[in-house]
Amino acid sequence: MGLRDSADWRTMLWAAMGPMLVGAQFAFPAMVPYTWWISCYFALSFGIIAHNHNHCPTFHSKSANEAFSGWLSIFYGYPTFAWIPTHNLNHHKYVNTDGDATITWRFTNRHNVFVAVTYFFVSAYYQSDPIKIFIGKARRNNPALYRRILRQYAVWLGGNVVLLSTAIALHGWAQGSWLFFVTVAFPEFFALWTIMLFNYEQHVHTDAWSQNHSRSFVSPTLNFLLFNNGLHAAHHENPGEHWSRLKVVHERIAPKIEPVLLQNSVWWYWFRQYCLAPFFPRLGTVQLGRGPMNPPPEVARGRVTLDVELGEAGSNAPSAVRVMA
Repeated sequence: MGLRDSADWRTMLWAAMGPMLVGAQFAFPAMVPYTWWISCYFALSFGIIAHNHNHCPTFHSKSANEAFSGWLSIFYGYPTFAWIPTHNLNHHKYVNTDGDATITWRFTNRHNVFVAVTYFFVSAYYQSDPIKIFIGKARRNNPALYRRILRQYAVWLGGNVVLLSTAIALHGWAQGSWLFFVTVAFPEFFALWTIMLFNYEQHVHTDAWSQNHSRSFVSPTLNFLLFNNGLHAAHHENPGEHWSRLKVVHERIAPKIEPVLLQNSVWWYWFRQYCLAPFFPRLGTVQLGRGPMNPPPEVARGRVTLDVELGEAGSNAPSAVRVMA
């Protein structure tokens, strides 16, 4: 059952501390006004851990990995298998170009606070199709995988029902429901919304057809708290690399990336983009390259060939961008 990588001792520590905090909040509701935001952070970290876990399974044992996926699902806010069809097999294949369910430019390529805030709802809607297709294929062709998916849904829903019931049993219907919302349900929504916002920020106005396909946030503090999730270009270049080694990958590729895509502070980036740029447009981002909606001719031709060979978007297909680049 041991860890595949020793760096994941911190993953396990975080996976324990988040639920422990919820337990303390259930026992001592007076602490909630001071700690609810910490619950939001841990829910977000569970989502990032789920992302890492789906790229690099945490344990040697398959049963331990499945149990860990269920545990993460309860506090992240959705069964973690959904990362596979929407992220591993879709986003990494198309990288914000046509075919990516999470494209940042679906209705507009403008970069403003309204598009950023509402991106979650648009992206979540379009990600539902890859999830449904993935479940349908598992039901028809892979019963074992289908059963695992059903178990994750059961654990996710059942875990939240148990938490809600526990809060109500301890504090009554009104206070218990409110306690569950503040410490579990809202942090789950915050995690889902924020992870999609990060995806938006990491790809909006980047050049999908070159090494400048991702915006990275290189703050050491941010990357400690979010398990190197800010080093997004490094992750896309080496999606199978363990999160603990992404800094080495980043240092190797950083000289080849446009400096404007290497942001130190996400907070300053947001303030400049959403508070200052509306009044001083030169402070905002601009589209690099030809734009993700305008593939180079050789890529457009290659994609037609690739689609014909696969018949449909293949779950294990190589990146259409990388194949033709």
